[in-house]
Amino acid sequence: MRTTATIYMLTGISIGTIMVTSSNSWMLAWLGLELNSFAILPLISKTKHPRSIEAATKYFLTQSTASCLILFASTINAWQTGTWTVTQMPDKLPSTLMLIALTMKMGAAPMHLWLPEVMQGTTLLTSLLISTWQKIAPMVLIFTTSNHLPSNITLMMGLLSTYLGGWGGMNQTHLRKMMAFSSIANMGWTLMTLTSEPKVSMINIMTYMLLTTPTFILLAQTSTKTLQDMTTMWTTSPTSSITLTFLLLSMAGLPPLTGFMPKLLILNELISQNMTAISIATTMASLLSLIFYLRISYLTSLLNTPSSSTSTTKWRQNMNNLKMTQMAPTAVMSTTALPTLYP
Repeated sequence: MRTTATIYMLTGISIGTIMVTSSNSWMLAWLGLELNSFAILPLISKTKHPRSIEAATKYFLTQSTASCLILFASTINAWQTGTWTVTQMPDKLPSTLMLIALTMKMGAAPMHLWLPEVMQGTTLLTSLLISTWQKIAPMVLIFTTSNHLPSNITLMMGLLSTYLGGWGGMNQTHLRKMMAFSSIANMGWTLMTLTSEPKVSMINIMTYMLLTTPTFILLAQTSTKTLQDMTTMWTTSPTSSITLTFLLLSMAGLPPLTGFMPKLLILNELISQNMTAISIATTMASLLSLIFYLRISYLTSLLNTPSSSTSTTKWRQNMNNLKMTQMAPTAVMSTTALPTLYP
């Protein structure tokens, strides 16, 4: 029964995203976003724990507020232009309200405070859905309206997201909250070139989803939830420890791994637009994120030798071979795709 309900909810999430990506009307896009939000609520609260119920409540209130803003902005736009078409939003007021609403749905600063709490209150695999699949629908709408969005506000939100994501992740010991702040910082990088070069922003968000998917699967397979659990991962599964280290360094944007490519493209675009000061500030913000990525990598692969352990050793996990086989191609692409994506 539980498996059937999960499949039903995942189908609802998929249908909602497909409705948004294929729609040309704000009403149909709004309906798809609502279906997407309501379908994931049972998955967030399925663990029957007060923290998960709290996370589902916060997610519902935040997404409902964003949906109201979307409906309000699209109504103003329809009143001014006489059409509900997504691509026609020439006025500054509805475009600004739409940007605020969609970034609230994705968890970008300054409307980001719900994301760490929601991801901490649910399971690792549901957190994977929230940080990857649930961003597709609002990102498609943002890309569709990118030529009408206010560039100054978008740049401010992007720069603020990179700094708050880096600062917030430095003080965390729970990996789900750390990955949430990593998502916030990455959304900042995506917003930096949204109005000037949307294709680069698309490459960045797709690369981040490619990196995040095997990372969450590895954490779920090894039952790793805190930094203390990371110290015993080598004794549990050395292969997973090495793979996770490369994935985290790739998310940090270190060359020659895959995560370096979209950051290089974004910085190149900012400099070509004569925004050198903003590119320098964004580069400095990435150092904040690099700190907690390196801290996790150190605890995973460098703290303990293979023959000793400074903390209680967990029993060796029984890995699901099917899931690990499905994860392998994604993990390889996450760490070695740089030569093919950026010749």
